[in-house]
Amino acid sequence: MKRLLLATVLIAAPMLSHAADAPKIDPAKLSAHIKVLSSDAFEGRGPGTAGETKAVGYIVDQMKAIGLSPAGQVQKDGKRAWTQNVPLARFEMAGPVAASFAKDGKATPLAQGDQIAIRAAMTNVDAVAIKNAPIVFAGYGVKAPERNWDDFKGLDVKGKILVVLINDPDFETGSGDFGGKAMTYYGRWTYKYEEAARLGAAGVLIVHETAPASYGWNTVKNSNTNTMFDIVRKDPAKSHPKLEAWIQRDVAVDLFKQAGLDFDALKKEAQSRDFKAVELKGVTFSADYKVKHEVITSKNVAGRIVGAKYPNETIIYSGHWDHLGVGAPDAKGDKIYNGAVDNADGIAALLELARAFKSRPAPQRSILFLAVTAEEKGLLGSEYYGANPLFPLATTVGDINIDALSAAGPAKDVTTSGDGKVDLQDMLAAKAKAHGRYFTPDPTPQAGHFYRSDHFPFAKRGVPAISIGSGNDLVNGGKEAGEKAEADYTDNRYHQPADEWSASWDLSGQAMDLGLVYEIGADLANSRVWPQWQKGSEFKALRDQTAAQRK
Repeated sequence: MKRLLLATVLIAAPMLSHAADAPKIDPAKLSAHIKVLSSDAFEGRGPGTAGETKAVGYIVDQMKAIGLSPAGQVQKDGKRAWTQNVPLARFEMAGPVAASFAKDGKATPLAQGDQIAIRAAMTNVDAVAIKNAPIVFAGYGVKAPERNWDDFKGLDVKGKILVVLINDPDFETGSGDFGGKAMTYYGRWTYKYEEAARLGAAGVLIVHETAPASYGWNTVKNSNTNTMFDIVRKDPAKSHPKLEAWIQRDVAVDLFKQAGLDFDALKKEAQSRDFKAVELKGVTFSADYKVKHEVITSKNVAGRIVGAKYPNETIIYSGHWDHLGVGAPDAKGDKIYNGAVDNADGIAALLELARAFKSRPAPQRSILFLAVTAEEKGLLGSEYYGANPLFPLATTVGDINIDALSAAGPAKDVTTSGDGKVDLQDMLAAKAKAHGRYFTPDPTPQAGHFYRSDHFPFAKRGVPAISIGSGNDLVNGGKEAGEKAEADYTDNRYHQPADEWSASWDLSGQAMDLGLVYEIGADLANSRVWPQWQKGSEFKALRDQTAAQRK
């Protein structure tokens, strides 16, 4: 079925002559953008900071120079601005954080950032005070009726602290009710907090383990102990418990031991649908900290090439401009989280794709270059766009998102974040083949990358969407070199101050990857093809509901 759908797409959309017609992406220009956007002067591009002002200003100036049209929100004079206002609730700790477990009246303090990573409460409260709350181990924290799975089984968890495991029950076994290694949304930490809020729990402690989380404790610490953001909610307590936190695995093991329980044994039990939540008798949790909260306005940046024949049909290239801003210092004392690979290179890609399209006659359909805010805070900029689209989603042809491409040189393959069961992915595979390359399915579907990039808010609303990823089979060094480079980045730079621009980078691979996505966009922009979600996709029915609006 998948091959048949692909054949239909490619027959309907004439292929570009990639050697002759596609403009070349210049690695030097990519590098120049990244160098500026990830410089210390931009202070890590945190939303609502001076770094945002500089980043947005730079992107707008570049879009103007390239010759795009402003495509943001409509102003009072009827003209479009370059930006879309994104109201965000901002939360940050106002002072020290105290947290502890207690057994028989004896408290064990937990060091914020080292043993526990508590997020600033996102329930519009000025302070959180939890005193000797009972603790329940709730397995993976999942309620999935369609899978006949319930880790709670009617247990009243109101006012209690839940300890839950990261990822899905299938992660360890590789098979089962959740589709094997590939993570479902139930495995994401966001879901676990949401479900706890629905059940009225006082808080959640997610046990961090590197393999099922797909990143180390440094990433957890740096992503959760700084300023938090959320969309503005009428009743945030329906989406967030009072306490949202992670704990180190050894902390969890010790906690269970104090309650007379074996962490590893209970973890294994939790991989079965017969598992029943277990109260950690005699052990309690306490936390005390103050929270400062306010509403700020951040910005999505939008530039467009207006279609010559079908201007109301839109292809989107997206990427997030934000990073973590200024945070806890690393071992060298560096506090600026520059975010060069993540995701200054995605913004560089958008700008150079825009330049490439402007070097050719206007396409039949419109192309939107969308730089979104607050991806690092939960895909909030793209989520806001999805809820408040600048151009109708029903006539949005598709979204191709670009996030954290490799700087390790050209690869023989190309990949995507997760398997979306969508024609766009098949088109990418076909383009790769036409260039003598090949497509590799997401090599780590258990990491849940499909739910961690800005294409997801489009996908969950039915818009065909993918997030492109660089391959690991490097031209120089093969898979061994590619996997080594990826592991080095994940371990030593991802969400750390060390994610900085380097003159030693080889960005020719990024240029090759962008050449593929240019050709996909050009094919779609000059055809009547509407990519589809394929059979088995959870997003197909949503897209089908708006089929009448696409001719």
